[in-house]
Formats: sequence, structure tokens, C-alpha cells
Amino acid sequence: MDGTQGDMFGAPLEPSAVRRFLADNPDFIREDDGLLAELGLKVAVGNVVDFGPAALARVHAAHQREAEMRQLLEETARANFSAQAQTHGAVVDLLDSRNHSDLARRVDELARTRFGLAAGVIALESEGHPPAGWKHLVEGQVDMILDGPQRLARMGFAPTALGLFGEDGGEVRSMAMVRMAMWEPSRQGLLAFGSHDPEGFTSDMGSELVAFLARVVERTAERWPLL
Repeated sequence: MDGTQGDMFGAPLEPSAVRRFLADNPDFIREDDGLLAELGLKVAVGNVVDFGPAALARVHAAHQREAEMRQLLEETARANFSAQAQTHGAVVDLLDSRNHSDLARRVDELARTRFGLAAGVIALESEGHPPAGWKHLVEGQVDMILDGPQRLARMGFAPTALGLFGEDGGEVRSMAMVRMAMWEPSRQGLLAFGSHDPEGFTSDMGSELVAFLARVVERTAERWPLL
């Protein structure tokens, strides 16, 4: 094995090294019938390597995979951009709230109109009545719905959360829920969105955008005292 071959096989294989080797050793591939068969090639008249149907099919399949991957990346980027744009618009709507009741109305409205969901809900653990339009939870219910005191969010379908959506609960097939803490002393609450689609929210989805909205709801709600 000469120095060129030693460099090729002793280090990571680079396309440029392969080209140099084949240029320096033009008979290498033509004389290796096994390699030609593996690559789907054949030597035609005139000692020219012919790209037969198998080789062309492989090239086409590789290009097809590349195109599909590029399309998937582009679609994902567009979806992410759209979700972020809708979230930013939702923040402006929430910040325009006039009181607790208006805040709850706006959460439900943006869920339905901006995101195409079944419902949006603000819920609060409280001994008395929560603000108008908010769902009432008893102490410890947030932990139960999120499936643990350490969990900050839950994505997917949770039967224990259907009651949050009231009469719309029958249409909800998946949920996105984020824990909230408001006022001093801190009160536990939830921002919850329900989707008609079982795949609308799944357990492997990130909850960053929903958590961002939850922080906006927390800060907005604290503008007004809890009566």
C-alpha cells in the first residue's frame, strides 16, 4: 500500500481523497467486478464505466430523499414561524385585558380564533369563588391534573382535566396545560388549552410557547387584586 492509500484508509474518508485516488489509479474501479456490481455499474464498450438502471435508480432515490428532507425542514420552519407569530399576537391581546373576566374571555377567544382550538381556560385553586370566567379548583387539584407536584406542564390527553372545559369537554381530545402561580401569598393555577384533534397536543411536544403565554397571563392577572 503506497502513501496515498495509507492516508486514505488511516484517516476519515473524504470525497476529494477518493477523487484523487481514482484519478491516479484509473484502472482500479474498472478491474473490480465485485465493486462495479455493488455500485450497479458496468464497463461499456470503449472501457467506459456505464451508469446502468440500478445506479441511476440509486441516484434518483438519494435525490428524492434529499428533496423530501428539505421539504420537511422548510415546512417545520414555516410552522414554527407561524406559531410564534400567532403567540406574539396573542400576547398583545392579553395585555389589553381590562379585568380578570376580560382576561379569561380573551384566553378562550384567542384559543378558538387564533389557534383553531376547542377552548382556552384559566383555572385557580381557591377556597372561595375565583374571578368571573375562571374555573374553580380545590387545593391540590393542579397537582392531580398535572400528575405530580413537580410537573410544570402536561401535554396530551388527561381525563382528569376534562372538567376544566365545562360543556366543551366532550369535544376535547388533547390538552396543553401549564402551572401558574399568582399573587402573594402564591395561589396555584392552570392555563389550559383543549384541542379537537387527538394529535393536537402530544406528550412528546415541547410546552415552551404555552408556558410563555402562561407567564403573560400570570403577570396580567396580578394587575388587579384578588377579591
